[in-house]
Amino acid sequence: MEPSAAGQRPAMEQRQIGSGAQTARVSFSRELELKTTLRELVIYLLFLTDLCILTFGMVSTDMYHLNRVMSHLFLEPSSSSGDNGSGFRSIESRNDFWKFAEGPLLDGLYWDKWYNNTTLTFQNNNSHIYYENLLLGVAQIRQLKVRNNTCSIYPYFHTLLEDCYSEYRYRAEDRSDFGLWNKPEWKYTSASSLAPWYWGSMGLYSSGGYTFTLPKSKQESMEKLVFLRKNSWLTRGTRVVFIDFSTYNANINLFCTVRLVVEFPATGGAFTSSHIYSVKLLRYVTYYDYFLASCEIAFCIFIMIFIIQEVIKIVKLKKGYFRSAWNWLDLLLLVVSILAIAFNIYRTVKVSLLMEELLSDAHVYPDFYFLAFWQVLYNNMIAVNIFFAWIKIFKYVSFNKTMTQLSSTLSRCAKDIIGFAIMFFIIFFAYAQLGYLVFGSQVEDFSSFQNCIFTQFRIVLGDFNFETVEAANRILGPIYFITFVFFVFFILLNMFLAIINDTYSEVKADFEVIPSQELKLRELVRQSCNNALVKLKLKKPEMDTNQADKSLESKEFSDTKRKDISKPSSGDSAKEKRHRKLSKLQPEKEELRQQKGPSTEDTNVVPAQSYVSTAEFQQLFRYTTELAKELNNTNAQLRRVMRSVQQLKDTSHKTAE
Repeated sequence: MEPSAAGQRPAMEQRQIGSGAQTARVSFSRELELKTTLRELVIYLLFLTDLCILTFGMVSTDMYHLNRVMSHLFLEPSSSSGDNGSGFRSIESRNDFWKFAEGPLLDGLYWDKWYNNTTLTFQNNNSHIYYENLLLGVAQIRQLKVRNNTCSIYPYFHTLLEDCYSEYRYRAEDRSDFGLWNKPEWKYTSASSLAPWYWGSMGLYSSGGYTFTLPKSKQESMEKLVFLRKNSWLTRGTRVVFIDFSTYNANINLFCTVRLVVEFPATGGAFTSSHIYSVKLLRYVTYYDYFLASCEIAFCIFIMIFIIQEVIKIVKLKKGYFRSAWNWLDLLLLVVSILAIAFNIYRTVKVSLLMEELLSDAHVYPDFYFLAFWQVLYNNMIAVNIFFAWIKIFKYVSFNKTMTQLSSTLSRCAKDIIGFAIMFFIIFFAYAQLGYLVFGSQVEDFSSFQNCIFTQFRIVLGDFNFETVEAANRILGPIYFITFVFFVFFILLNMFLAIINDTYSEVKADFEVIPSQELKLRELVRQSCNNALVKLKLKKPEMDTNQADKSLESKEFSDTKRKDISKPSSGDSAKEKRHRKLSKLQPEKEELRQQKGPSTEDTNVVPAQSYVSTAEFQQLFRYTTELAKELNNTNAQLRRVMRSVQQLKDTSHKTAE
């Protein structure tokens, strides 16, 4: 009995040492992971700060005020004029277009007098809109036409109709000369392949057409417009007219490009739209602009660092790299950032070339709309980039318990949400088609299938005019509205909330038994700050408590060792006697343990022998919860079976009686 008991102690000690080493390795790896995450988070926050400075440095509140001023001048009718039908938004025919062009348009473009009617004298006969915005070059007017006989006429109407002009299509576009052929405004001019097409309310229009520019003088411009009106420059085939001009405000260093569009659809009449872009094309003027230039250099350095990191990850992980959604987000951010850098360089070069052409000849139209259009797209691209950059912060705050609960809730209920989304959109699109077919010809909100979709989302949010639907159809209108609100709002949306609520409750119950790493992270941040302050000599170094405990233990160990060395014979004999006594008492202790049960020492040893990681414990907890649900379902089924058996017995007794 003595040798077996003595042999069990070293084995037990070895198991305890092994489990302790495994625990130490896990904690060390977790601490190393937290340090790496913290380091990456600090670098990424610096990058995000730099990106925010660059993004918000390109916009200002002056852009809104400049757009509002231009919109008030050209789009809204003047209160001083007696004829309110000459405004841009009141254009409903070709005759209204000429009234606007010869009236409010020329009055807004040419400011040659002060408010007291004194004549203004500017260099090179330039016009200053609102006395502050320099008109760059001259304005340009362009139209696009379609050919005759581009649509099919029913045979019964051939004797009544000879001409037929279809809606605008690129293949149906008319490029032949007409009218006074010796003038450039009667000849088709093709544009460059890089010029953007215009997406209007009635179609997608090319960048070519019949163009002419207005002279520098207001009187000459009036004479030219009257000449074109009398010679029918606008025809039945005209489908769209563009009015383009650009201004520059030196007070706020902003360019403003204005495009006024009048579409003449095949149905007759006219539809107006406008685009006013205020952009900052000259980037480096003030000291703040040079500060932004330094931020741009830092942004390029960050992008190079991130590119190197992603290349190393791809080489190390290979195909496994593309299995993570965060890696795809990193690639998206890098691609958008590289495109932004390339466009920034192109924009700077292109603006300098355009300014040289404008200064060489002030009687031509400078195409700043091309640059403004791509600048707006660039701003939109940067806005999307900074949105995803903020979303990426969730990757580094996963150590937070609340954030982990939210992400786990979304990932766990993804399958249920996908199944619910299929059912939701089947019903949603069915109602959209019903609304388009029933109310599309009479209600503007249902005039197209896309409008139906947006209108139904507005119904869900409570923003809807029920009277328009009821007026369109007194029977199907109320039925459509009531059934849509009942099925979509009261049933489907509540099902969606129930799925998320139920999943969040399960995830929260799971996370209550998982130890949190937030305290370790706080301690790690505190230690990093202290180390930084010590290196900067702003704080005295503090001795760590663990190191102090280790030093005390080493001191005590050295003292005991010194005592043992001083008395070798007596110490050896005492140790031998103590070992013999323990070996004799070991069988008695085993019998007492079996009678009394596990003691406190045994309970302390068990966790060291059977170490369970956090992930394994979470998996076991989920398994037990699922097993409990299955047992409850089985118990319920057994109860139903017993009830049915009891009912059969009762019926058999009744039949026997």
